[in-house]
Amino acid sequence: MTRSGCGSPVATGPLPEWARTGFSGDSSMPHVLGDRGDIVAAIFGYPLAVSRPDGPSNKILWVSKATAPPGDLVIDAKLDGTAVTETRHVSGGPGPSIVDLPRAGCWHLTLTWPEHTDTMDLTYQ
Repeated sequence: MTRSGCGSPVATGPLPEWARTGFSGDSSMPHVLGDRGDIVAAIFGYPLAVSRPDGPSNKILWVSKATAPPGDLVIDAKLDGTAVTETRHVSGGPGPSIVDLPRAGCWHLTLTWPEHTDTMDLTYQ
């Protein structure tokens, strides 16, 4: 999928109902829903940043809408308007991760885990 601009809005209200397992009380937090609606990125270190000398990490909890067979989540990221690409792996599939990317800007992500693929954009400052 080719895009221009950062097309995935960061919501700040409650997580989708299917993504609230393990949360108690209000599940409102910054999050991005995949374009197909199959995965959500719950962003604990918002805003995401290239450098965090004294702040929180770029912690993202990836939550899949459907149960998937065991296997890693593979994140293929492309920086908008460039040829810069990065790949990250989350062992064991969607779950907690630290996703650091090397440059500021809008990153187009293709997320692949067993039997599933979704896409989204994440902006790093």
